[in-house]
Amino acid sequence: MSFTFPKEEKLKSRKTIELLFLNGKSLKKFPVRLNFLPLNESLVSQAGFVVPKKNFKSAVDRNRIKRQLKEAYRLHKHLLNDFSEIKYALLFIYIGSEKKSFKSIEKAVITLLTTLKENKK
Repeated sequence: MSFTFPKEEKLKSRKTIELLFLNGKSLKKFPVRLNFLPLNESLVSQAGFVVPKKNFKSAVDRNRIKRQLKEAYRLHKHLLNDFSEIKYALLFIYIGSEKKSFKSIEKAVITLLTTLKENKK
């Protein structure tokens, strides 16, 4: 079990992100929403993280929340990847309007990943 977040696991493709918003499904656990789409051609699941500028004007605040989302995903991505043959494009969107503690963000990410894993068995 690897707790790294290498380059090939980062969601960067504009086409994939566009498909995520057009054809993807979503789950919500406040303060995080997860958009996901099964990937056919990928060997690994890919994840991206978004914090809207509308809610957080300061780049420092947006970047801190993105770092917290990435860390929560990095620590708990094994919940999804270890038992699933299906690989996903994942987009974590912070929907809260105020900063939350890392524990609440981590709890939301864990809940979303376990829900996704249970729904797709």
